[in-house]
Amino acid sequence: MKEIIFYKSESGKCPVEDFLDSLPSKKSQKVAWVLSLIEELPSIPTQYFKKLVNTEDIWEVRIVFGSDIFRLLGFFDGPQLVVLNHAFQKKS
Repeated sequence: MKEIIFYKSESGKCPVEDFLDSLPSKKSQKVAWVLSLIEELPSIPTQYFKKLVNTEDIWEVRIVFGSDIFRLLGFFDGPQLVVLNHAFQKKS
């Protein structure tokens, strides 16, 4: 099973947490559901989690909520630890 953590800077700033805190409740619940899928499933469907093409080792968490699309980016630190360090709403 994988473990997901959010990157925190030395000053304590956490960009992913800040982004999630800005979302309405139902949208943040969907993000939490997708993150729990990634942690619990041995094989994660690429519609939720995949390595970005033409990158060294950047992985993307993909969330669709109605017409809204959210992306959380991160990397593996070892075989099971996923560190998410950036989040945004995809506009197009």
